[in-house]
Amino acid sequence: QVQLVESGGGVVQVGGSLRLSCAGSGWEHDRYCMGWFRQTPGKDRKGVANIDSDGTTNYARSVKGRFTISQDNAKNTLYLQMNSLKPEDTATYYCAAARGHLWVGFRFLPRYYDYWGQGTQVTVSS
Repeated sequence: QVQLVESGGGVVQVGGSLRLSCAGSGWEHDRYCMGWFRQTPGKDRKGVANIDSDGTTNYARSVKGRFTISQDNAKNTLYLQMNSLKPEDTATYYCAAARGHLWVGFRFLPRYYDYWGQGTQVTVSS
């Protein structure tokens, strides 16, 4: 029932910035954990950042200090602000939602999320 649509990807030079958006609809539960993940061809999808219903945020060590996850409940939109981009940030980025409460130790693991967007491509060129 929940549908997620990412946007905002593109090509940016090393050191540049992008803001990804994820528009959600069809919500049927009171609590969700939201996350951003990324994947490159032939590799597993990995967690980048996540935010719980209480506003608690977590970041992968590779992006901590450079990326910021946030949400606008009025607009039903999740954001990922990406600064100081590096070539290794190149990937397809996905937003995801997990129903109810998701223990913090599980929030970087794709298999615990219930709904996924179609992905948006981010390419960081040097």
